[in-house]
Amino acid sequence: MMATAVKTPTKPARKAPAGIVSDPIADMLTRIRNANAARHAEVKVPASRLKLEIARVLKDEGYIAGYDVEADGTTQTMRIIFKSRPDRTRVISGVKRISRPGLRVYARKTEIPRVLGGLGIAILSTAEGVMSGRQAQRQGFGGEVLAYVW
Repeated sequence: MMATAVKTPTKPARKAPAGIVSDPIADMLTRIRNANAARHAEVKVPASRLKLEIARVLKDEGYIAGYDVEADGTTQTMRIIFKSRPDRTRVISGVKRISRPGLRVYARKTEIPRVLGGLGIAILSTAEGVMSGRQAQRQGFGGEVLAYVW
């Protein structure tokens, strides 16, 4: 006698629609990390106000050469231009996301972290806007620690 296998209906695995990212800041930092490691001259990232502020801090601190926004209808794309040293080594050697949607990380004005003993920067989102850890300490602000860059 032959046994027949009864198949139970299974639900198809749900995937997020293309283009929707749960953590856009981590996506931006990962694109920067990957393009930098691949020695690209620039990288394109979907733009937002927070991402523009992070790029402004990176430019002010000397980690990138520049950035600009390209509008294509309703979507905006930010182009980040990397900086390299004369010996072709990269200025950015590491990027790490600290505060994320699942675990927010905050720092008081007296507890702002030092990255690599002061060689890197912490990017903070404060009440006065996005700024580097050094600038936040100078102005006496604490806030959410978004990322470390070194």
